Amino acid sequence: MTMLTYTLITDPAPLAASEAGRQSKSTGTVYLLVTNTGQTAYSTIKVTVPVGTGAGHLTDDFTTITAKGEHTDIKSGRTRSVTVQAQSFAFQVSDQGSAISFGPGDHMVVTLENVTVAPEPGLAVLRVTEAAGRSKSGGRRNSDTAVAVVKTAPKEIPAPYGFLADNVVVDAGTKVTLNWEGSDDFTYEILHPGGRKPVPKVKHAGSHGPYSLVLDDAPERDTTYTLIASFGTQRHTFTTTVQVRNPILRTLTALDGVSTPRLEGSSKGEGSITFLPGGVKVWSTGSSNDPGTVFADKADVNGVHTAWVQGRSADDGRIAFPRFGLQVYQGGTATTSGVVYADSVRAKDAPYGQGGGWINLHEEGMTVYLSKNGSNGLGSVTARDFNR
Repeated sequence: MTMLTYTLITDPAPLAASEAGRQSKSTGTVYLLVTNTGQTAYSTIKVTVPVGTGAGHLTDDFTTITAKGEHTDIKSGRTRSVTVQAQSFAFQVSDQGSAISFGPGDHMVVTLENVTVAPEPGLAVLRVTEAAGRSKSGGRRNSDTAVAVVKTAPKEIPAPYGFLADNVVVDAGTKVTLNWEGSDDFTYEILHPGGRKPVPKVKHAGSHGPYSLVLDDAPERDTTYTLIASFGTQRHTFTTTVQVRNPILRTLTALDGVSTPRLEGSSKGEGSITFLPGGVKVWSTGSSNDPGTVFADKADVNGVHTAWVQGRSADDGRIAFPRFGLQVYQGGTATTSGVVYADSVRAKDAPYGQGGGWINLHEEGMTVYLSKNGSNGLGSVTARDFNR
């Protein structure tokens, strides 16, 4: 039976076992409280730590542990350090190699810090061996006791948070940077319209830190990005959406119509179309007020309002529309009269044989027909003057 009493306390309580495969290990602090509930005793103490990966082991890495000891004299209220020396998987506690004096009610705390908890949950038992006696000069005997610590199942990795783009509204073609906070233990990947992108591992000072990823594919339209964080059976999914001010659409199908005040070419120097009350206006460039040109193979319209009509080249003839009719000009000018070519001319708007005179134009000259009721009888030419 030991002369001193031993109590084991942990922080956190209970300790969580580490999980295989995780970069971050579960760590904690173990406090051994030694109290004297009887007469004065003199003792040295040895604390043996079970090392391994099993359920009964406290740690699988003894070298990470740092130890210290503090003794408190209840009468004087003075606390002083004692010597804690590491041995083979054990710590020897003494007063600079000699026995520590424990008066009635005195206590000592041996602290084992930065304990990397073994991976298997269970009950780890530490063995305490004291060499104690009532006399300072000697006569100490060895006694053993056991103190135990509980290791629970590994805790889940804290979920990532703060998954956002550096800018939530961008111009088409602008690269996007995604940011979040998360544990290094997770395997991360980003899902986006271009496919899946794995995230390189980052080693932070701790197990949790910031991530920042620049995507190679710049969005052309509003795009939702998905972050997947996984480790073992743990899986977390987060989304964030980036809006594009000027989206690029490869194809567009509109079932109920398209409403817009303006259409423009893909670059600023190309033409544009604006929609005015009752019609449309074509501009030469998107930023000018100069009328542009409409190119088409054919036009099927109910009416055309225009000042003049001309052939495709500058040398082609032109037709102008003065108030009382039309005027034909040569070579695209507005001064020299041109020529009208036709096989025949019919008066008014009646078809052949339905009334109205008819002038037939042929190589020898022209013939005027009566063209009444289907007749081809010769008609009359009426003129105020004739100059020959």
